[in-house]
Formats: sequence, C-alpha cells, structure tokens
Amino acid sequence: MKRAAWIAVFGASLLGCAAEPVKLQQDRSYLLEWIGERPLIDRSHLTITLGADGRAYGTAGCNHWFAPYSLDGEKLSFGKVGSTRKLCAPALMEQEQRFLKSLETVQRWDISPIDQLRFWPAQGKPLRWWLEES
Repeated sequence: MKRAAWIAVFGASLLGCAAEPVKLQQDRSYLLEWIGERPLIDRSHLTITLGADGRAYGTAGCNHWFAPYSLDGEKLSFGKVGSTRKLCAPALMEQEQRFLKSLETVQRWDISPIDQLRFWPAQGKPLRWWLEES
C-alpha cells in the first residue's frame, strides 16, 4: 500500500517540523479522570488550575487544595500541598489523600494521543486530566 493511501485509510495526520508544540494551558481548569491506575469515585470532582503566578489550586473531591508549582518545558513539579480540613465520607477522603500525595511526586507532563493532559510521577501511571468546559 502506498504511504499516502495508508495515511488516508488509517486516518493518521502528520505535522511538519514547523508545527507549534503543544503547550500546557495556564489559568484554565482541568478535571481529573484517573489517579495512577484507578479511576475516580463516581461524581467526585477533582480539579486543577495552574496560575500564571506559579500557584496551583483546585478541589480535591472534598477540600480545596493549593500548592506552588514550577513549570519548565515538559518538566513540572509541585511544592508542599496544603488544603482545607473538611471531612467527607472515608472513601472520598482516601481518594483525596492519594491525589494530594501524587501531586507532590509529579516530574513532567505531556499530552496523550487522545489529547488528554497527563502528569507523570518518577514511577508509575500518570494523573490524567481533561480541560474543563466553560
């Protein structure tokens, strides 16, 4: 099969070297879908906004959270994460703690083939995010 026909049949798209690299959007909210290998509890709502001022914040399912962050190209890291102290159901609190601890292990970010934002720890599966609709 010729290359052009193969591309047409399988729906691939090629970008030339002049293509603009994907950028992480600051001052936009993202919704979390997965923490590592586990999806979120149904109807829990975890978010992140990376402020242009170097501060990240969002909701952790029960509490609001905040942390400084550093972004340099594909490198991304978070400082000590703080949060409010409201109590919720035990399963939601466990998920929230996993999320907040996982943020502190993030080392880089990328965009998946399905345009999903991923935050990668040193080892293991990423946090997976979708851009929140306005």
